[in-house]
Parts: sequence; structure tokens; C-alpha cells
Amino acid sequence: MAQKFGNGRWVQEGFLDNRIPGTVVGRIVFAAVGPVDLYLRGDFKPDIAGQVIQFRNTRFEDDELAGHVIGDMENPQIGTVNLISFDPHPNMVPHPYVEWFSTRSDHYRFELDPEDAWLVPTSDWEIIDQQSRQIRMALAAAQAIERPKREESDWT
Repeated sequence: MAQKFGNGRWVQEGFLDNRIPGTVVGRIVFAAVGPVDLYLRGDFKPDIAGQVIQFRNTRFEDDELAGHVIGDMENPQIGTVNLISFDPHPNMVPHPYVEWFSTRSDHYRFELDPEDAWLVPTSDWEIIDQQSRQIRMALAAAQAIERPKREESDWT
């Protein structure tokens, strides 16, 4: 399943932290679902690698349809980064793009307007530190155990 979160409008706000290489942790608030913690293997793309990003969606809508479409998403989200960047494609106008796969092989992504996301200055990292540490401690063991499930194949 690929879920684009209602073209991004069901993503309210959040943060993602890639200060520890090989992992991205964070919290995203979704319409109808509320806060969802993430622990993902991988890194941001080089344009923002090793940074903390925050976002607040000016197009956010908390509509009833969101509950029907994303109400059963896994919480927390554990999986792998596919692409997290502020400049995802050379033929597109730079904009925040977040995409990952859960350990159940669900595919999630959202895009935001350029002004809706920013790099958190190093002077403000301490504000995020406690939340990142709590998420990392709570989900690290689950992330180590859960691996993406692979489809059985007749190929040998």
C-alpha cells in the first residue's frame, strides 16, 4: 500500500532527527491519528544529512476521511528511510519530501510546501534532544527485532 496522506494535507506537524548516522527518529502528528513516533534505518539525503528538521503544514486538514484512510496505520512506525530531502529531484522545485517503508512493507510519503519545513539551528537542538532520546530508547529494541517482511518466492 502506498499512502500519500491526502496529498500531504493530513500531516499537521512534527520533527525528524538524523544526528546519529544510520537512523532517523521523530514524531509526526497526523489528522485523525494524532502523534506517531518513527524509528527508521537510514539517513537523510546529503542536502540535509545529520540535521534535525521541523515542519508545520499550512495546508493541514483534519477531515473525517483521514480517519477512514489512515486510521489503522501502525503506531509507532518502524522501518527504513526511502528518501528524506529538501531537494528530492533535480527537475523539480526544491521542497520537503519524506518517504519511508514500514517493517510491514507499507509505503508512506508526504510532500510539503518549501516554507512549511526548516532545519533546526544547532542552538535549538536541545529542545528536540529529550524527545529524540525517548523515542530512540523506546523503539531501538523493536527496530532491531523487526525487519521488513519479504514475500515468499518460487524462484531459487
